[in-house]
Formats: sequence, structure tokens, C-alpha cells
Amino acid sequence: MDFPAWDPVLVDIPFLPIAIRWYGMMYVVGFICAQWIFVRLARSGFFPVSPERAPDLIFYCVFGVMLGGRTGYALFYDQSLLNPLQFLQVWKGGLAFHGGLAGVVVAVWLFCRRYQIGWARAADTAALGVCPGILAVRCANFINGELYGRATSPDTWGAMQFPTDPVALGHLGLRGGLTMRDRELCIQVACGKRDFADVQAQLSQVDDRGAAIPWDVIEPRLNWEAVSAMTRTGENGAIEHLVPFRHPSQLYEGLGEGLLVGLALWLIYALTKSKPLRAGKYAAIFLLGYAIARFSLEFVRKPDDQFYEGGSDGTVLMGMTMGQTLTVGMVIGALLILCWPRKSASGSPASPS
Repeated sequence: MDFPAWDPVLVDIPFLPIAIRWYGMMYVVGFICAQWIFVRLARSGFFPVSPERAPDLIFYCVFGVMLGGRTGYALFYDQSLLNPLQFLQVWKGGLAFHGGLAGVVVAVWLFCRRYQIGWARAADTAALGVCPGILAVRCANFINGELYGRATSPDTWGAMQFPTDPVALGHLGLRGGLTMRDRELCIQVACGKRDFADVQAQLSQVDDRGAAIPWDVIEPRLNWEAVSAMTRTGENGAIEHLVPFRHPSQLYEGLGEGLLVGLALWLIYALTKSKPLRAGKYAAIFLLGYAIARFSLEFVRKPDDQFYEGGSDGTVLMGMTMGQTLTVGMVIGALLILCWPRKSASGSPASPS
């Protein structure tokens, strides 16, 4: 498969330092889908608030996802973002799913306190509404060419070369000192989506060290067809591509964590609609389903570069990647929900439904 090389910027607003990016738009799509689901669940009586109040949960979740996702990324993936000035620069990317999940847990708790409802059914509602957003954001990760998978053989189904791969950026002359937008525009040129003359005015003139950027030297190197075809002779005499073929793990995750987990959860909801499961069980099923999908797909997703520092193999705990380690917490949370005793009106544990 060929990487489509879509521009990560959906709409570039002229004369303003503002751009509408696919990544941000997919969050909007996810929130709109979730709000629609929340209202429908409220109308059916599953979500114990009025349909007029149901959209308020989205308001809480937006802040939970953004603050939690940013905090989680800063804590688990990039500690430099703990600097308040860097933390606020969300347009440069850096949101972690598990941090966003923790933020949503806090958001749901605050919503339940505000409207005096039980947390468990609100958590079920949030679980039923989250999967479209997961699918949408993983598609945006793919468009950005980020979070790609581990190297694999060219004959692996779906395998592709990413121009955002560090090896590719090096051969394209785009490794050091450039802004993210500089690289994105130059990749567009290299992949034949734009002409260099059309983007030249948008490119930075100096790098992050204040030195002039030699665009006259870089421009001739912007040829993705040539770079992707470059080969070398491996140790066993086999011909290898310099830019490795990789699993498009963003798409795997979108289909697994978003689509398949979402379909399974909604199938369970449809089968139990006349007699819903005990409050909290749908949320637990989502946590377990996502954990299984994420843990499995981490075997083909490339760990973030910082986890390879010091000769590490990308794992952080007992041979697990950071993503796998954090999913263990999701499994523990799901088991706590399933095992946590419910109190009946008389004060004794209620029988499970």
C-alpha cells in the first residue's frame, strides 16, 4: 500500500496563524457523535437525565479529554511538557488516550455530583459514546503519519513506507531545525501533491537555532518516489529498502479499538436493551475490550522514540510497552467495577442483574 500523503491541515486560513487540522476536526467529530448518542440514551431512559441535560456531559468530557490527555502525555511520554509554557502548546500535538480516559472518569464524577445521579450508569453512557471518537482520531493519526507500526517485510498485507519515518526525513533533507509545518509542506512537495513554488512563501527562513535554512539545497531532495525506492544490500545478501516498510498500526487501532470494540459493545446493549445489565457493566466491558485490543496491537505498533534511549528495546515494565503497561490499569479498573458490591435499598448487597 502507498501512504496517501494527505495534508494534515484540512483548511489553511490565509493571512492568519490559524489552521484547521484533521486531528482537531476528528476530535470534533468524536464529540458530536458522542453527544448524539448521549441524547438518544437519555430519551430511551438508559441515561438517567433529561435529553436537554445529556449534552452537558459532553461539556465536561471535552475538558476531561483535553486536560487529562495532555497531562497523561506529559507524565508518561514527554516530561518536558510539564513546563507550563510547553504544556499549553496543544497545537503541537501530544495527547495520550489513557490520560484522556482518566480525565473522562473525573469529568463523569463531577457531572454526577452536579446532577445527583449514580456514576455507574453515566459511565456506561460515556463508554457507549466513546468508540466513534477513537476511530476518528486514529484515522487522523494515520493522516499525520504518526504512531506508525514496527518494521515489517514489504509483502506483509497493508505494509507501507511513511515519509514521516526518521530515515525518510533524513534522505529528504528534513531532519533538523524545521518546524512541523515546514516538514508537512515539504512532504506534500516530495509526494507530488504540491509544487515547491506554491509553498515556498509559507516555509520558515531560519531554523530553531536561528540559522538560515538552505531551501535551495533541500528542494532537489524532495522526491519521495526516489527515496522510497532506495535500497541497500543486507548482511545476508538480500536487498533491503532504506526506508523500512511498516505496519499502518493507526488503522489497525482505529478498526480494533474503535470500530470492533464499539460494535461489540452496541451489540451487547441491543441484546440487553429490554433488561439492561447492572449499571457499570457496559463500562467494564468497554475497558476490557479496549485493553485486549490495545495490548494485542502494541506488538505491531512502534513504541515512541524516547523509549529506545539508552539501548532500550522500547519496553518499560516486565517486557511491556508503555501502552501495554497502562492497559493493565484498565483491566484492574474493569475488574473493580465488576466486583464492587452494590447496595440494595435495605443496605445489603444487591443481587447482580
